[in-house]
Amino acid sequence: MGVVVIVLAAGYGVAAGLLLPRAAYRLSVDPGDPWRESCPQGHRLRGWLGPARCRPPRTEPAGPGPAHAYGPRTPLPAVLTGAVCALIAAAVGVRPEAAAYAGLAPLLVLLALVDRAVHRLPDVLTLPLAAGAAALLGIAALLPGSAGSWRLALLGGGALGAAYLVLHLINPAGMGFGDVKLALSLGVALGWYGWGVWAWGAFLGLLYGALYGLTLLLRGSATRDQGFAFGPFMAAGALTGVLLGGFGA
Repeated sequence: MGVVVIVLAAGYGVAAGLLLPRAAYRLSVDPGDPWRESCPQGHRLRGWLGPARCRPPRTEPAGPGPAHAYGPRTPLPAVLTGAVCALIAAAVGVRPEAAAYAGLAPLLVLLALVDRAVHRLPDVLTLPLAAGAAALLGIAALLPGSAGSWRLALLGGGALGAAYLVLHLINPAGMGFGDVKLALSLGVALGWYGWGVWAWGAFLGLLYGALYGLTLLLRGSATRDQGFAFGPFMAAGALTGVLLGGFGA
């Protein structure tokens, strides 16, 4: 049964990941800029989901021409989302919260792709992620077999959001407000399994980011004042915490 659940979760993750490249490209803009409406060659994009490939329209004088790619390559989000969902299924099993975590995984991967591209976590993703995490885990708490606490999840979201808000106020250049809003949803996910898991997930997110920044400094690839996308490391820390909580529940 466990292997079947892992395979199904991985398949779901891969299928969902295949839909992310176009959305990642369209959302990867600087603050204040409108979402991208066309590909790099100027052809209008239709829809938000699907691979980042564009075929010129038939109305062009030279004909439709070959399709061209833009944005993140399709295999990356597909493999990443599939791996995250498989790990969640392996750790959490068939408990109700597994569906909640796996359901939110594609949105978290999309956020990581956008943050990596433009160092930005847009509200259109972070706020629905926070609301979705609270709602889905609230539903999971009502179902038999769940192993967490919805009350602790909500408290964890508020606590981690407050902690990152303090970091933002201390050093706005080093910790963006988008990170604060992302911390709300990650805190909810971590708080579900209790304060021990919450602390580990929060700490590991900071540790992963610090180690990456130190590596850049030692390699001479960045300066002390140069920022980098911190959202993916926050997400990685939260994922590690959830896996620890799932295995230990």
